[in-house]
Amino acid sequence: KTEAESKGADEAILTNPDGSVSEGSAENIFLVIANQLHTPSLDQNILEGITRNTVIELAQKELGIATVQRKIMAGELAAADEVFLTGTGAEVAPVTKINGAKVGSGCIGPIARKLQDMYFQIVRGQNPKYAHWLSKI
Repeated sequence: KTEAESKGADEAILTNPDGSVSEGSAENIFLVIANQLHTPSLDQNILEGITRNTVIELAQKELGIATVQRKIMAGELAAADEVFLTGTGAEVAPVTKINGAKVGSGCIGPIARKLQDMYFQIVRGQNPKYAHWLSKI
C-alpha cells in the first residue's frame, strides 16, 4: 500500500505470482462484468471476509445477481464495467481508476451503488430484515 500511495493511488491491488488478482491491501475485490459479480475464489490467496460474504449474499438475495468466484487476471480489471472493494474498514468502496485509467464511466457504478446503499442501511440498523446481523454494544 505504501508503494501504491507513493505513486498517487489510494489503495494497492495485490496479485499472485501468476499475475492473477488476489485482493486489496486489506479488502476483497469485486468486478462487475455484464451485470454479474466476479471475485477471486478462495484458492487465490484471499481472506474470506465477512463483508465479502455479506455482499455476495445481498447481491443474490436482493438484486438477483450471481457471483462467480474464480481466478481473475489483472488485465481484466481495466475491462470491467465496475470494480469495488469490500472490507470492515472499506465497507463497500468503489474503484473508479486503476493505474490512472477510468474503470467504466469513472464514477461509482449502479451495482456498487446499490450494494453500498444496502450495506450502509443494514449496518446503521435501518433495514429490519437484516437486524439479526447486528449486535447491540
